[in-house]
Amino acid sequence: MIAVIPVAGSGTRLRPLTHSKPKALLHVGSKSILSHIIDTLVPLGCTRIVLIISHEGANIPAFVRTRYPEIDVQSVVQEQQLGLGHAVSLARPLVGNEELVIMYGDTIIDGDFSDVLSTERDGLIAVKEVDDPRRFGVVVTEGGIITNFVEKPSEPQSNLAIVGFNYIRNSRELFVCLEKIMEEGVKTKGEYQITDAFQRMVERGAKLAPLTIDGWFDCGTPQSLLDTNRYMLAKEGNNPALPDSIIVPPVYVPESAVIRSSIIGPNVSVGEGAVIEKSIVADSIIGGGAKVLHSSLSGSLIGDNAQVTERPRVLTIGDNSSLDFEVG
Repeated sequence: MIAVIPVAGSGTRLRPLTHSKPKALLHVGSKSILSHIIDTLVPLGCTRIVLIISHEGANIPAFVRTRYPEIDVQSVVQEQQLGLGHAVSLARPLVGNEELVIMYGDTIIDGDFSDVLSTERDGLIAVKEVDDPRRFGVVVTEGGIITNFVEKPSEPQSNLAIVGFNYIRNSRELFVCLEKIMEEGVKTKGEYQITDAFQRMVERGAKLAPLTIDGWFDCGTPQSLLDTNRYMLAKEGNNPALPDSIIVPPVYVPESAVIRSSIIGPNVSVGEGAVIEKSIVADSIIGGGAKVLHSSLSGSLIGDNAQVTERPRVLTIGDNSSLDFEVG
């Protein structure tokens, strides 16, 4: 089984963090967004991954190869941002006719995917019930089969939102439908959407079924990144005992981080080699190599190798930045 992961988005809503790092490599909980995604795919038997990247994300394939040496990693550059359908279509020469999983590169999904290994359907589309379907692409079902895909319906016929995990048994059929909608200039919201290709597949007789999942986290904004961090820490926080500091679970602190005379937590993720000294940090993500000194932070995102000294309470700064406040 081959996985296609589109990670070419620019992450504008997460700037300044994404000025120097692709969104998929930002950390939540104990690891990067992309690592959470790949750790979902490996148990399904995905031994090959095709990454759809931008030029700014040229370091992503090397990141994956270093952390997952057992996986065959290939990549394709999406020169123009023409939509998710266009991004996935670029993988066709590398995928061939293999079974295919498509997982969006800014979404973490928590659920039971065992049905993927046993389904007799032509594909499975992960969905979750939502309160306001008008904000999402949704599926309409009948007898356990998807009959219609609708992008952000003004009058929803369903509350099953499409969440970003798709299994397609016959990838050739998907790529044919993608090619057709692009040849015909079929766009939704000004872009080539993969949901339009799924709809073509249904119209051509494909039996696609919904796969209901438990947790769905879009990591596209600072607030959603912090929300996802809270959820992941509740599952994977390590909550270490530190000699001169107080830990308020859940938190994740790697062995390489240095914590002195501080109160950490709840809901704090600390990166490798970070230093926190004489500070209070809650509900925040502290990047690798960052320094937080004599500060009180809450609801903050601190980039890799950044330094914060004194005073600020709610803060987002990018990699290699420094923010110092004089006392007085």
